[in-house]
Amino acid sequence: MAPALGEEPTTKRHSNGSSKTPSTQTEVSKLVEKLQKHGNPALFVTPDHQIALQETEIPIPQPHEALIHVRCTGICGSDMHLWHRGAIGPLLVDRPCILGHEPSGVVLATGSAVTNLLRGDRIAIEPGVPCRSCWLCEAGKYNLCESVAFAGVCPTAGTIRRFITHDARYCHRIPDTMTFAQAALLEPFSVILHAIRQCHGSVGIGRPVLICGAGPIGLCALSAVAASGSWPVVITDIDGAKLDFARKLVPKAQTYKIDPALTPAQASEEIRKLFGCAPRDLEKMVPSATEYNAPSTVLECTGIESSVITAAYSCRRAGLVMVVGVGRSTMHNLPFMQLSLGEIDLRFINRYSDTWPAGINALNNGQVVNLDKMVTHTFPLERAVEAMTACADPGQATVKVHIVDDTVVEV
Repeated sequence: MAPALGEEPTTKRHSNGSSKTPSTQTEVSKLVEKLQKHGNPALFVTPDHQIALQETEIPIPQPHEALIHVRCTGICGSDMHLWHRGAIGPLLVDRPCILGHEPSGVVLATGSAVTNLLRGDRIAIEPGVPCRSCWLCEAGKYNLCESVAFAGVCPTAGTIRRFITHDARYCHRIPDTMTFAQAALLEPFSVILHAIRQCHGSVGIGRPVLICGAGPIGLCALSAVAASGSWPVVITDIDGAKLDFARKLVPKAQTYKIDPALTPAQASEEIRKLFGCAPRDLEKMVPSATEYNAPSTVLECTGIESSVITAAYSCRRAGLVMVVGVGRSTMHNLPFMQLSLGEIDLRFINRYSDTWPAGINALNNGQVVNLDKMVTHTFPLERAVEAMTACADPGQATVKVHIVDDTVVEV
């Protein structure tokens, strides 16, 4: 049994042979007192859609937690939804809450029950902490846990601040060669790793894939799909600048700019031409003579209703449409007969589970390249409000914005 915080701890040892002792309660108290000079600024959002940087207390780690200096946090589209709309589906901003859930950082101290981390470890942080006792957690589907405490979603404080505590079981050590920016990208990359895993082998060498949406999640999908050997690969978006960026990220990929004047069915015909498909008679539900050439997997990364419909019309018969993007609570006009007669599997994901180790391996061995090219803008923590404003400004060509903190913290 692990000693209580404050008892004399035993020595912990990493597999590489290095060892240190977990922090005692006295040591943690002295450390927190020492850290006070740095402050703990945090980016809050309020129910009336205001954001502001405010000072907060430095948290004390529980026995199973680590005290962490957050070195980098990516801004996600969901942060923007929580700011502008005050909600993502049923997840409401009903009180002031700290935003952020794409973090990386350095361990400053560990609680007495922590066995996987040492002071000074560089880590990527999985933002959701499940209950670990419900039937979903016991089945390995902890991403569906109804009691999950997810960073940046009320009432759980997020990671756009200098110092946080987090359950050490969801902190993952990163190699010395990995930057904090790359480690922060593991969160959006994990969304795609989880989605591809749920595709059950339909993404792989020589398999045609369509990606709808060239935002950060779509670009992560493009990089992962290219690494898998899938081909042909087409990515779509309504924004030509995003497609230009996608071509730079994966030059061999084809792009298609969505024309809002076309119906989803009409757009799907144009998209399928890029895969070598002959036209169909959609009114009579007659498949193409070259139906097999159509994408067997569609990764829909926008959550926008018209895009989901386009994905359904674009997919090969007996194929799979994986809806990755988060949209409105209800959708209408899904082409039921198209999906039904073609036995097209329409599936969904919610966040991720057990993806960080695979993501670290993929980025570290060069299997997935150029992911950090997505980071087009960085802001220091003190300018976090400016970072959010930049994300909201259509005149600024942001892809992924990171908030970094290079404060020198001596432990």
